Amino acid sequence: MRAKGAAAALIGLATVGATYSDIHAQQPLLLAQESAASESLSVWDGVFTQKQADRGKELYTTHCSECHLGTLLGSDMAPPLIGGDFLSNWTGSTLGDLFERIRKTMPMNNPGSVPRNAIPDILAYILSVNRFPVGETELSHDAQLLRKIRIEATKPDQSNKSNKSDKSE
Repeated sequence: MRAKGAAAALIGLATVGATYSDIHAQQPLLLAQESAASESLSVWDGVFTQKQADRGKELYTTHCSECHLGTLLGSDMAPPLIGGDFLSNWTGSTLGDLFERIRKTMPMNNPGSVPRNAIPDILAYILSVNRFPVGETELSHDAQLLRKIRIEATKPDQSNKSNKSDKSE
């Protein structure tokens, strides 16, 4: 009986040890993902690549240009996706909000038909045409992560960031 109890205790400890080892090994990855997800970004932070925007141009032509036109200026049926009107409509929102609008309601004649994996590329193209800076990382296909990227018409004041870091030193 004692042997069975000791064996059960050893198996339990081994299981806890293996589980702890797995969790401990994954911890840096999980912390990095949480840190990245908790950071709030702006469209001014270079959140897409040129390659992604290039792919997005073709996808935009296929899925969006019939209503929003090849120029992204919109039509009687669809609002512009470029310039002041677009930015005033979306400033204060996130790329996740725009992603969901496209996913659920576009195109108007066949809502929800734009492939989910095409939407980040289309967003990258829209951002590039609006002259937001290119970066080294592609936009995610995860709408939750896209909700961390704010759409802002004007570039955030970088002097405030440097003033804050100067004050903390």
